[in-house]
Amino acid sequence: MTPNPIARALSSIQQRQVRALVMGGQACVLYGAAEFSRDLDLALSLSSADLTQFHQLLSDLEAKTIAVPPFESRFLEAGHAAHFRCFAPPVAGLRIDVMTVLRGLPGFDTLWDRRTTIEMPDGLCVQLLSLPDLIRSKKTQRDKDWPMIRRLIEAHYLRHREEATEAQLRFWLLECRTPDILLALVREHRPLAATLASERGLLTLALDAGAEQLESLLAEEERAERRRDREYWRPLRSELEQLRRGIP
Repeated sequence: MTPNPIARALSSIQQRQVRALVMGGQACVLYGAAEFSRDLDLALSLSSADLTQFHQLLSDLEAKTIAVPPFESRFLEAGHAAHFRCFAPPVAGLRIDVMTVLRGLPGFDTLWDRRTTIEMPDGLCVQLLSLPDLIRSKKTQRDKDWPMIRRLIEAHYLRHREEATEAQLRFWLLECRTPDILLALVREHRPLAATLASERGLLTLALDAGAEQLESLLAEEERAERRRDREYWRPLRSELEQLRRGIP
């Protein structure tokens, strides 16, 4: 269940009609792959209308910037995150992290068009990154993200496998990280797996691999993604360090 401070913040986002998509840990909670999240991570539209409403939201929540960079469009457009701490009584202590550009993902308008909307029992409508986009956003160098990717896909597979659409089969074949499930998918849907091998190279080997060999292939795939994430963040972290030191 969504913790109360996060529910209050999400309710305020809905009331202010801010185009923002929940991602990170709270999105994992809402997709059924995690039990709780302490923070709220958002992908935010930088349109003038949404920024005006978002500033009103910050005022409602009494949210203050807590780290570099400052909350400015130029930093968000470069790929940085803005970080806030809320002080209004209903949400006191809640941290909100905001990004606009996500590695490996298209622009915000595309993310918004393919979002997932979840209606809570109290009528609150929450806008989330689509599950495929959430999966891609969590392919980072952080250890905690990879088990979560696996759980998200497993939960989705178990929920929909009996009446899977082609789009769902494609998603699982391209993203599944559980060897037994991936092997079953590849063997049951060989033509589709062969077609998708140009997008995910290990599918070619998986057609004739065993679970142990596939585990090794998945580990190498993960290492490659971690390297790409480190390289992506290297110049951004250098820029943050300069900002901390007050270097223009």
